[in-house]
Amino acid sequence: MQDPGPASALIGMGANLGDAAATLRSALNGLARLPGCRLLRASGLWSSAPLDADGPEYCNAVAELHSELAPLELLDRLQQLEQLHGRVRPPGVRNAPRTLDLDLLCFGDARIDLARLSLPHPRMHERAFVLAPLAELHPDWQLPDGEPIAAAVQRLRAAGQQVRRLGALTAR
Repeated sequence: MQDPGPASALIGMGANLGDAAATLRSALNGLARLPGCRLLRASGLWSSAPLDADGPEYCNAVAELHSELAPLELLDRLQQLEQLHGRVRPPGVRNAPRTLDLDLLCFGDARIDLARLSLPHPRMHERAFVLAPLAELHPDWQLPDGEPIAAAVQRLRAAGQQVRRLGALTAR
């Protein structure tokens, strides 16, 4: 894989165990301190029911970074942040409740299809909890298939995915 060079990276953030809002604030602080990265902005804090899983409601947000790191190096740093916040990945269990989930959604215009990383994120178009906060940051953005983000959020809400904005998410 060729390094695409410095780029804007979009990071999906979620948590539904413990004080999820506080965890996302702490994770945002961690993103702001990543070597080779600069936090550009973050969406507000959103709430959503678990999708394809059980457990408490999630708190979600999207952060945008300028990254000098290669995509896989950034992914490694995101997973280190998850571990620092107590993230456990039970073998064979998908969509388990979690203390922190950080998903690399996009890295500039990079298209990557590896076992560890697919970009753009292959399921973000199916998730209102990703698209609603992302629409705050980029209201004119289009999904990779060309669908406007606002239309995608409406489509997912009409299909039963409810998300609500809780307030600001700011790094301290």
